[in-house]
Amino acid sequence: QVQLVESGGGLVQAGGSLRLSCAASGRTFSTYAMGWFRQAPGKEREFVAGIKSSDSTTDYADSAKGRFTISRDNTKNTVHLQMNSLRPEDTAVYYCAAGTNYLHTVMVVPIASQYDYWGQGTQVTVSS
Repeated sequence: QVQLVESGGGLVQAGGSLRLSCAASGRTFSTYAMGWFRQAPGKEREFVAGIKSSDSTTDYADSAKGRFTISRDNTKNTVHLQMNSLRPEDTAVYYCAAGTNYLHTVMVVPIASQYDYWGQGTQVTVSS
């Protein structure tokens, strides 16, 4: 069992930055693919960024490319999401997730149902 705890959310003005962190329990963190998703009120949960376990390959939603950076530190069992140039439309609850199935060894998986463990989420609010 893996427990994930997000932190770093908050209120920021448009154009500002936030760095989200996700701390994971367990000794096998390095074997998990990690992803960040977000969910705005009235909308479905959507993929933001992901990072593989094997070679730290990353991928991003089009809305995040060039502004967000996902990274992982396997020595500290953490994954981060650096978010720059934030926009009001980035406002959402952000979730980190861990994936363990074979598909995650092949590619960064942008599908929420393919992740096995989820954190409780952290609120990000971007004011205009």
